[in-house]
Amino acid sequence: MRISDWAGKAKLASRVGLLTLAAVLLSGCDYVVMDPKGPVGEAEKNLILLATGIMLLVVVPVIIMAVAFAWKYRASNTKATYAPDWHHSNTIEAVVWTIPVLIILVLGTVTWITSHSLDPRKEIPSAEKPLEVEVVSLDWKWLFIYPEQGVASVNELAVPVGRTVHFKLTSSGVMNAFFVPQLGTQVYTMSGMQSQLNLRADHPGTYMGISANYSGRGFADMHFAAKALDTAAFKAWVAKAKAAGPLSNAEYAALMKQGTHPVTAYGSVEEGLFHRILNRCAMGGVCTDDAVAMANMKATAPGKPICDDPAKKAVNTKQIKG
Repeated sequence: MRISDWAGKAKLASRVGLLTLAAVLLSGCDYVVMDPKGPVGEAEKNLILLATGIMLLVVVPVIIMAVAFAWKYRASNTKATYAPDWHHSNTIEAVVWTIPVLIILVLGTVTWITSHSLDPRKEIPSAEKPLEVEVVSLDWKWLFIYPEQGVASVNELAVPVGRTVHFKLTSSGVMNAFFVPQLGTQVYTMSGMQSQLNLRADHPGTYMGISANYSGRGFADMHFAAKALDTAAFKAWVAKAKAAGPLSNAEYAALMKQGTHPVTAYGSVEEGLFHRILNRCAMGGVCTDDAVAMANMKATAPGKPICDDPAKKAVNTKQIKG
C-alpha cells in the first residue's frame, strides 16, 4: 500500500473519530428549551423553529449550490460553458436581493408580533387569580417569598400546576438572570430595580432553574429546583414550609453573605421584606423610595409640611427644609 493511501485512511479515521466524539459529547445535552412545559415556553419553542426554518431557506440552497457549481464547473467537465468575461446578470441580482429582503421583512414582522405577545409583563389569560411570588437573587442563591402564604424558601421554587404565577424580581447585589428554560423567558434581576414575569406550568414535574447571567465566583452553583405540583401537593409544600423557622433579619443577613446555600424553607417572613430589599433598606437605613419622595417634596413644595392631612389635622407637621 502506498504512503498516500495510508495518509488518506488516517485522515478519514480522524474525521470519523471527531464525529464520534462530538456525538458522544452532545448525547449528554438536554434540550430543555425544546421540551416546554408551559404556554410561554411552547410559544418560544415555536418561534425558534419558525425563525430557524425561515433562515434555512437561504442557508440550504446556498450550501447545495456551492457543491453543485463546483462540480459542474470543474476543470475536467468540458461540457460546461466557459465564460471568462461574464460579469453581470439582472436575473441573479434580482434573486440574491429579493429573497433576503423578503426574509428580513418576514422575520421583522414575526419579531415585532412576538415581542409584544411574549412580553414578560403581559398577563396570561386565566380564570384563577395568579400566585404571587417575590424573587431575590443573592450571592449565589435564590430567595423565593410567597406573600400570600407567608412563607419563603431558598433554592426551591414550588408552583401549582395550571395556575399562572406572577413573579416580582430584584437583586440584593450583582445582576443575575432568572430562567426556568422549560417554562420560558429569561428575566434579569437588578439591584434597586423590579422586573416582572408571568409564567405557567401545565405539567407536573421538577424543572431546572438557573441564573443565566455570569455573576462571579460561585455562579456555577447558583441554580434551583422549580417544582410544578398539583393543588394538594402544593398545599402540602406550603404546610411543610410553615412548620419551619422564621426568616428573621439575622437569617437574611446571613443569606446576603457570599456563598452557596442548601435548600431551606422558612415558616414566616417579615411583611414588606421584598419592598425593603428592592429599596435597599432591608438591614436598616432610609429606603430609596422614601428618599426620592422626600426629595420630590423638597423640590416641589419647599418649606411645606411633609404631611398635612386636614382630616387628621396635621398628622406630621415636620417642616421640610428647602
